[in-house]
Amino acid sequence: MKNVILVFCAISIFASFTSCKKKEAAGAEKKDVSLQKVIDAKKFVLGLDDSFPPMGFRNENGEIVGYDIDLAREAASRLGVELVLQPINWDAKEQELNTGEIDCIWNGFTITEQRKQAVLYTPPYLKNAQVVVVKASSPVQTFADLAGKKAGTQAGSSSVEALDAAAEFKASLDEVIEYKDFLTALMDLDVGGVDAVVIDLVVANDNINRSGKAFRILSETLEEEEFGIGFRKDDKALAEKIWGVLLEMASDGTIAKISEKWLGADISIVGK
Repeated sequence: MKNVILVFCAISIFASFTSCKKKEAAGAEKKDVSLQKVIDAKKFVLGLDDSFPPMGFRNENGEIVGYDIDLAREAASRLGVELVLQPINWDAKEQELNTGEIDCIWNGFTITEQRKQAVLYTPPYLKNAQVVVVKASSPVQTFADLAGKKAGTQAGSSSVEALDAAAEFKASLDEVIEYKDFLTALMDLDVGGVDAVVIDLVVANDNINRSGKAFRILSETLEEEEFGIGFRKDDKALAEKIWGVLLEMASDGTIAKISEKWLGADISIVGK
């Protein structure tokens, strides 16, 4: 009988030990090392659409520049790591993030409830809106005037979601053409391929100011929105650190300078 009891106790102890080890292993698996990985690698990989001015785009020398680029470069510098810019397929941005190809999506990345299901966002750092651009000579003054006409936008962008949300307006259009990027859509608008382009306000303003093209923005807006930086769901340590650095940059006036450089005024909402 004693032998049976001893065997039973041994089995119980072994089972308890094994259970504790499994819990320890599970706990280890859940440990957030996202920030440490970036520091150890000495690089912070930013995923972006490199044709999204003024947030991130290629200049005349082929260099990737822009508002978000300057913010990220300064943030990386304060972390003591190199900023690596990785152009991605914007239509598959969440997939690129979750497969580990990039550390974040930082490029005028609109916060939406749908995207929150797959991405961990920082708090918003900039406000934006979805607007409609037409040629200056167009008779179109309101959304109603676009009934039966063609509109363009960028595939995979929040403009597509804004159009879907404005179901009545979208249904009134003859056709919605999705382009690989907004710049291509605006080029087609310029040559008469479409009658209007649904686009981010910051991109529309930048394009009109820099290109000198005879475009104008309708006074109606589809919806207002906010930009955030997107990380993998479990990468809380990295997301919180980057946001903390942005708060420091807002406090010491760095963000204000970057905003004035690219946007003409300090319209950042970090720390406000």
